[in-house]
Amino acid sequence: MRQGGHAVAGLLGLGLGGPVLAQPAAEALHILCSGPPGSIPDIVARRVAEHLAGSSAPRTVIDNRPGAAGQIAIQALKSGTADGSVLLLAQGAIATIYPHLYAKLGYDPIGDLQPVSLAGEMTLALAVGPAVPAAVTNVAELVDWMRRHPKQANVGSPGTGTLPHLLEAMLFREADVAWQHIVYSGGPPAIVDLLGGQIAALVLPEGLFRQHHATGRLRVLATSGAQRTALLPGVPSLVEQGFRNGVVREWFAFFASGRVPSAQVEASSRALRAAIAQPVLVAAFADAGMVAASSTPAELVARIAAEQRYWEPMVRMAGVRAE
Repeated sequence: MRQGGHAVAGLLGLGLGGPVLAQPAAEALHILCSGPPGSIPDIVARRVAEHLAGSSAPRTVIDNRPGAAGQIAIQALKSGTADGSVLLLAQGAIATIYPHLYAKLGYDPIGDLQPVSLAGEMTLALAVGPAVPAAVTNVAELVDWMRRHPKQANVGSPGTGTLPHLLEAMLFREADVAWQHIVYSGGPPAIVDLLGGQIAALVLPEGLFRQHHATGRLRVLATSGAQRTALLPGVPSLVEQGFRNGVVREWFAFFASGRVPSAQVEASSRALRAAIAQPVLVAAFADAGMVAASSTPAELVARIAAEQRYWEPMVRMAGVRAE
């Protein structure tokens, strides 16, 4: 990738956040995405990119770098330019959970990543496919079926240590049931295997299951909100079904390289916040099962610090470690 100048600075000339900074615009704003095409991170990145683009703005390029629970994309950010023309869109876990999960990370969550803005939040859901009998209609029945069929108790996730994986580990540890974790490079390939019966169950953001649940190809047994969600109102929450650690919200955010000047991070944040607040984007996120949400860099730093404290004991309780 070859970029120069400050990409997002040119976007501010569209009235997206304040006065234009006195730097030349880059040829393109590159958004590195931690998920594959069709995944929730990809949807977020592309929707935001659409609302950053304009006749006088630089073009925006989405660069999907899935795998290794976001670490491939992070390495690309670290090796990219430090002029603000490269941003990373990734799950919050890279800053909140992974420091407790990995004995040795390939990056410094504080030194290598600068929080820019929150992007969106969503509720997770637990779904089963044709490998699980239709008689299984809730989590307790799924757990009972897994106990009686241990060789078929294969549960997928979009990566070791991702929030879906941690929710699975906490859920099945609390239920005291054995299971096999099957790792995928993102949500879409995991759904393909769930539909095909190669795995029994899967946790992902609920928006990815809505269409298949409506047609009966998959069955969503529970969601991870504090109460039932508007997207799947007929599906009870994990808490409603007796699982005390079932309240989990996935969120994604934009990060810049730690080498980017703080003034450029602030400018990028202003442009992103203005784009995310646009009604058309808010509606598009809602249609995909997400809530559009933005933040200042300082607000995101505070949220990350609070969630780091929360997840440290939870990761220990889940018994999950990653190399």
